[in-house]
Amino acid sequence: MSSSEIDAIRALLTAKARPVGWAQRRERLDEIGSVWPVANDIALTSADVNGVPGEWSLAPGSDASRVLMFFHGGGYCSGSIKSHRRMVTEAGRAAKIRTLALAYRLAPEHPLPAALDDAMTAWRFLRAQGYAPSHIAIGGDSAGGNLTAVLINTLREQGERPACAWLASPWTDLTMSGNSLVTKDAVDPIIHKGYLEELADAFVPPGIARKDPRISPLFPDLRGFPPTLVQVGSHETLLDDATRFAAALGAADANVTLEVWPEMIHAWPLWNAHLEPGRRALEHVGTFIRRYM
Repeated sequence: MSSSEIDAIRALLTAKARPVGWAQRRERLDEIGSVWPVANDIALTSADVNGVPGEWSLAPGSDASRVLMFFHGGGYCSGSIKSHRRMVTEAGRAAKIRTLALAYRLAPEHPLPAALDDAMTAWRFLRAQGYAPSHIAIGGDSAGGNLTAVLINTLREQGERPACAWLASPWTDLTMSGNSLVTKDAVDPIIHKGYLEELADAFVPPGIARKDPRISPLFPDLRGFPPTLVQVGSHETLLDDATRFAAALGAADANVTLEVWPEMIHAWPLWNAHLEPGRRALEHVGTFIRRYM
């Protein structure tokens, strides 16, 4: 990778000040996430996932009998199918399987547990479509990684679990106790503690502790978690959220693979069309999912 690639992404992210209103923030994430559109050979189909908007994707040569269900990032308050379309469709290509991206409800209009309820609805939808748990991978970035882990914990309580999980730059600790929120603040162009506090306040209803397992999946017992790939950049304030979650999985005897990508920033596979480490990260995702599916 030439440094010019990541520098160009940093320039894209800092070209405008962070918008103030929720609608403007959502529009901005859609804008920067879709700078490079989905590849021409991807087949996209809208889906009504029992009332939750979704989108199927299928790359040529992929197996439609297996699926990656994907939850976008955006701090539970922004992000969309549009903002993450390039990332999820290329992950599906790499894994050689179908994908289902979900537009779960967002805070502050729809705080906890709306997103988890929508995720459970999507899981039941796939099961009703005939997908066995062993033919379903679940993944997400940032808050979508949080939702992935929370959904899996909920499914384990019900006696089900997917074939494997993929967490990209996951936000796993909404108590904000990670040291890298301070040590990496100067090099992370996107995520800062004050911003995360604002997102958490919008997502978590008053009176609910942020250590609640539906909010911070770092803290509950993780025994029985499926094989999991955790990817994070070394220039992320959420570095500790990722590494501590991987360590917690390991301590719980789960099969976990942790990748820390040098000089990468938050959710860098979003810009895989321009960023060679983004493409390589998704290749690793594909290899991982194929191994366990």
